[in-house]
Amino acid sequence: MGRLVAMAVAALAVVALGLLQAYGNHASCDGPCPAEPTGPDGSLVNDRFSFLNREMGPEGSITVRLTSMTGTITYPPPHHDRIVPGLVPWAKAGIIVKDGVRPGSSYAALMVTGGHGVRMQYDYRHDIAGSGGGVAEGAPRWLRLTRSGDTVTGHESADGTTWTEVGAVRLPGLPGTVRVGLFAASPGDLTLRRTGLGGATEQVRWTQAGGTFDRIALRGAAAGGWSDDGVGERNRTDWEKDHLASGAVERNGTITVTGAGDIGPKGAEDGARPVESTLSGLIPALLVVLVVSARFAAAGHRTGSADGTPLTRSRLAARAVVVAAVTFATGLLALGSVIPAGATILKGNGIPVVVVSALTTTRVVVGTAGVLALAAVLALALGSLLRRPRTAILVAVLTIAVPYAVTSVPLLPDGPAQWLLRVTPAAGFAVRQTLVEHPQVVAHYAPSAGYFPLPWWAGITVLCAYTAVLLCLALKRLPRSGDRAG
Repeated sequence: MGRLVAMAVAALAVVALGLLQAYGNHASCDGPCPAEPTGPDGSLVNDRFSFLNREMGPEGSITVRLTSMTGTITYPPPHHDRIVPGLVPWAKAGIIVKDGVRPGSSYAALMVTGGHGVRMQYDYRHDIAGSGGGVAEGAPRWLRLTRSGDTVTGHESADGTTWTEVGAVRLPGLPGTVRVGLFAASPGDLTLRRTGLGGATEQVRWTQAGGTFDRIALRGAAAGGWSDDGVGERNRTDWEKDHLASGAVERNGTITVTGAGDIGPKGAEDGARPVESTLSGLIPALLVVLVVSARFAAAGHRTGSADGTPLTRSRLAARAVVVAAVTFATGLLALGSVIPAGATILKGNGIPVVVVSALTTTRVVVGTAGVLALAAVLALALGSLLRRPRTAILVAVLTIAVPYAVTSVPLLPDGPAQWLLRVTPAAGFAVRQTLVEHPQVVAHYAPSAGYFPLPWWAGITVLCAYTAVLLCLALKRLPRSGDRAG
């Protein structure tokens, strides 16, 4: 009876702490918070940049020469006391074909970046690498986008004569009339501040980038002039108001487009919360599961069975099945309740939640419940092997709960934290990760930010291996049914 009460407490910890954390998070906006833009696939996206554009029909092209790129970074390390010139690695300037100026609409862009050469990106999640290097004085870069129905093809050239294809992409449902033109954007400057025993927290500063274009040639574009638009908000910062506004300026046959923001998927680094952020009660629940399971096995060695015979292999195997089943069912009930409820509360409080599929949510719920069940069996095996509840509990906590807890916060350096989640049973908790690494997005891809070093299936494999080995050792030390105890 006491064990069932303990499992109920574990389930309540998962639900209560998860919902409490969700209720405690609120967005602060001047008035109603604006809706977060979503891309063509329904996922949250960043879509904020300066766009000098005009209409183009179903067949056409734009060709430009990008002669220079400049930028501004506000208050970088070490003293955070200056505004300096410079480009962040994913600052971008180039040409773009877009389904209007609504944030989140479909697009294909060809660009030069601050540190990653020429890239072709489309519909927020996709990135194709072109040639390396940027733009330098005397070494401009020619860019061309050609539209043919739903297909957009990007080419680059060093001299405007010899062209190399970067990529050809299809944008399903692209309307007959789109907007085409020049753009510039610059994501925040990310650096890490050391904390704890070598851990790191993120620091992001506002930046701005500009590209200077000439030799602009259009085919298939509507007659008329250019429209200088901001996709998303712009010119809200003091720097833009008092020093250099984002937008387009034409002078002496050249056009300079200056902008801030980014075009790409939106993740936790941008303020969105993954669904697993509602699992703050998982560590207390894990501790309860480990204690109950280790004591259950150790108690069997002290008392044997109801008829006084010693604990045997079959009885330990039966206990493992019972512990796993009860833990899995309890975890499934708690996780299946707190994740959708917590996500709903966060959205109601104005906090964006990273969109995941129903299949991914199911994997998180079922997989995490399975990991708790495997951890319970591992603790049971340790209790049987060590036969001392306190020792078994200590070993289980140090090998499962502690690595998971200390890597969830910015306490350890990223390298040791990643290795702990590769080589300890805590690797199994990779099953709860829904965040996706995007090479074209600046972020701190570390355990403390929610990124596990192993894919979910590999993490579960590590935990299964530990559990299987320890359970086999524990069974091997016990007599078979009907045998005398050694």
